[in-house]
Amino acid sequence: MSQNAPATQAVAASSEQDENKLIAERREKLKALRAAQAATGAVAFPNDFKPKDRAAALHRTHGATGKEAFDAAIAAGQKVEASIAGRMMLKRVMGKASFATLQDATGRLQIYVAQADVGQDAYDAFKHWDLGDIVAAEGHLFKTRTGELSLHASRIRLLTKSLRPLPDKFHGMQDQELKYRQRYVDLIMDEAARQRFAARSATLSAMRAFMTGHGFMEVETPMLHPIPGGANAKPFVTHHNALDQQMFLRIAPELYLKRLIVGGFERVFEINRSFRNEGISVRHNPEFTMMEFYAAYWNYRDLMDFTEALLRDVARQAVGALQLTYQGRAVDLSQPFARLTIREALHAHTDIGAGVDDAAELTRRLKKLGLTDDKDKLHQRSLASLQVMVFEEEVEQHLWQPTFIMEHPTEISPLARANDQRPEVTERFELYITGREIANGFSELNDAEDQAARFQSQANAKDAGDDEAMFYDADFVRALEYGMPPTGGCGVGIDRLLMLLTDSPSIRDVILFPALRREG
Repeated sequence: MSQNAPATQAVAASSEQDENKLIAERREKLKALRAAQAATGAVAFPNDFKPKDRAAALHRTHGATGKEAFDAAIAAGQKVEASIAGRMMLKRVMGKASFATLQDATGRLQIYVAQADVGQDAYDAFKHWDLGDIVAAEGHLFKTRTGELSLHASRIRLLTKSLRPLPDKFHGMQDQELKYRQRYVDLIMDEAARQRFAARSATLSAMRAFMTGHGFMEVETPMLHPIPGGANAKPFVTHHNALDQQMFLRIAPELYLKRLIVGGFERVFEINRSFRNEGISVRHNPEFTMMEFYAAYWNYRDLMDFTEALLRDVARQAVGALQLTYQGRAVDLSQPFARLTIREALHAHTDIGAGVDDAAELTRRLKKLGLTDDKDKLHQRSLASLQVMVFEEEVEQHLWQPTFIMEHPTEISPLARANDQRPEVTERFELYITGREIANGFSELNDAEDQAARFQSQANAKDAGDDEAMFYDADFVRALEYGMPPTGGCGVGIDRLLMLLTDSPSIRDVILFPALRREG
């Protein structure tokens, strides 16, 4: 144990004791409030106040008005009346007049509270209110000597008593895991966190508008699947009591969306929550959001053009820029996205040379990087599969600017159409930005017999111990037997896209309530 550990533990214990003392004091205040209000028939947590104004709107409308103009209007009896409600974030009590700052969903506004205006009882009560309390204020606007727009309160009310103290106003929440675990406090204290999740909402709205504007219909497909499919991933398993059958949380909506293409809806999309029972990292959360879309009579090149246009539009709408900065490095979405095959990417970013088509050389490089025959079964891999493995180990992290990587092996792309000239690879792409996969799309396999054979190959791999291999989905094969038009489909990772747009280092920063180990 570190020599500093006892001191650190002592500080933590002292801090916890202080917080417990503050909580006890606040509970006593609430107890007194309940007792005082019981005599008048009032309630401790009233629910009858409707604020007419929001902080940001008041600043927008009146922020540019000068102090002299306000003073003249007040003197002429033309006060600008306003009423707001919000959490009290700052408070300065100065004798018979005080200032406080209220924070609502849009921003902050200072209020001026004077005993002469609100009355002796209300002012005495106000002096005992705590930071974090939800407060209502009504009055008129004015500018202070320093030019700050403020509300001169004629009436104030306590709407909600806060029983827990807020973190220190200057430092906020320093423990990153605590920010994830107590997101509600993080949002109270951190304007950047609120902006980040506002950008997430704007991104989803922009995506929906772009998709519907291009003739796509938004649909909803099941989250409980009798057979997991649409991706190579380990599912979460549950049991449906009424049906008395095993069910799986959705790992991808793909197979259901393609059933809709068979049914005659030629352009569909779904912004979906999916679940994969896999590792957690800065770019992986077991519960995540993506958008998948499918268009009849498109191929993978159409999808690349569309995905590029989609991301540009979303960036403009959500953050107002195409030249971004991620972790100190520039990312330019305004330029045409690069397009490379896996072989071309290996040539561009490694010294592999002619060895790109030599299975023995690829195997040697992989072993040098720490992969083994026992664990990674290198000796069973095709040339195309070995190329992908070297790409993942040596190239991915270098793809900072937007780059489409094309022609993935057929053996690891069981739902993608094989290339007519090179059947060992598929008409598939993955989009990389900042060294991370953002999107995955391909010309869809619509040959029912080929699909059945690929499902069987996946089922054999699962029987051999591959937990991430796909199940055989007989109903999906049956759907293809009715005939699916030539189709292109793509999935875009919303969480990773938000990491880029908001310059967030971890996927947990852009998910309101990420998966965490249970407390205690």
